[in-house]
Amino acid sequence: MAKGKNTLRESVYGSLKAIIVTGQLPPGARVTENDLAVKLKVSRTPVREALNRLEQDGLVIGRPRQGYIVTEFDIHMFREAFEIRELLDGYATELATAKITDPEKERLREMVRECERLAALPDRKSEDMFQELQIGMDIHRTIAEISGNVMLCGILNGILDKCQHYVWMELLRLDEWKIARDEHFDIVEAICEGDAARAVELTREHIRGSRNNILRLLQAKSDYQTFLARAS
Repeated sequence: MAKGKNTLRESVYGSLKAIIVTGQLPPGARVTENDLAVKLKVSRTPVREALNRLEQDGLVIGRPRQGYIVTEFDIHMFREAFEIRELLDGYATELATAKITDPEKERLREMVRECERLAALPDRKSEDMFQELQIGMDIHRTIAEISGNVMLCGILNGILDKCQHYVWMELLRLDEWKIARDEHFDIVEAICEGDAARAVELTREHIRGSRNNILRLLQAKSDYQTFLARAS
């Protein structure tokens, strides 16, 4: 019974996170436990637990007696998240390269292969795309886990949660899927070959490239909003 409850909790948490990250619940949207429970066809308890976790992830903000607000993602928050991510992701990669075992190498390579499998699906659905996004983010989480630094892993996981919305926006609007797969492949192979310097540089280039792409999108959105405000 306990295992079933845990599975439900994770399922509801994953579903709500996907709805937010993919923009089905837009930034600034107000949500309540009851509305989400009806939408997901579950009781309010796992929804409440999921919302508490999402608040810790920085994806929603709780309002007393008003429900929750989906976090607004702005350029300032974006810059902070990616600046810290570049530093910590690079350090995690350096540590992981020195400690990785053969089974862990196979684990990372299998994640890369799974992304390739999802990309090759003939009728690719949004669920498949989100799964590829999730695995791509999990590659970075797994590298942090392999690093053996528990505190580093915890901090980086929190930052990755905040970055996931931006990365989805980049992949979907700029169609950067193949570039991301190729870069993940190169990073994983450098780690598995024990080339720490190359692995770290590839990781940082990967994050900088993503940051620059997303910054262009956010700036374009900001410029458009400014234009509309002046025209009205």
